[in-house]
Amino acid sequence: MTRQKTYLVISALGEDHPGIVNQLSRTVLEHGCNIEDSRMTVLGGEFAAMLLVEGKWNTLAKIENALPELERQLGMTIISKRTGERATGRNLLPYAVDVVSMDHPGIVNNLAGFFADRKINIEDMATSTYAAAHTGTPMFSVHMTVGIPADIHIAGLREEFMDYCDGLNLDAVLEPLKG
Repeated sequence: MTRQKTYLVISALGEDHPGIVNQLSRTVLEHGCNIEDSRMTVLGGEFAAMLLVEGKWNTLAKIENALPELERQLGMTIISKRTGERATGRNLLPYAVDVVSMDHPGIVNNLAGFFADRKINIEDMATSTYAAAHTGTPMFSVHMTVGIPADIHIAGLREEFMDYCDGLNLDAVLEPLKG
């Protein structure tokens, strides 16, 4: 009988400074747990981290008890929530979506609406802005992973998505996730 894994999701947000990742990861390690998945980045002048920490229920409780002091030491806002393993059994095909366009409001909302209307879950998303080479035009890029139900006709979805993006003047790619 395999034991069901227990997890703690930790979210931390605060002014960026050196040593944040070191202190977060040390706290997890010192309490006998493991970082199974994470996203960490600097947004403006703030550092944002989300960690999925795996451990036994009692070691996760020790981390939960240590978070107020860690929050004080780092000068960050830290929240946590217990969770279990992700539900499986849904027959989803992982696809990558990449979109690039001149920057303007509403791109993320339009893309999210397209997928939500079709009951397609956005599982991961990263966006960024940058200046186009040579012209300096403000550009926006989106990379996301979506879970497409296996009963959706992929060729039809791809054609519908490309037409949708063309109508919004977005360059887009929808392809199976590799690796």
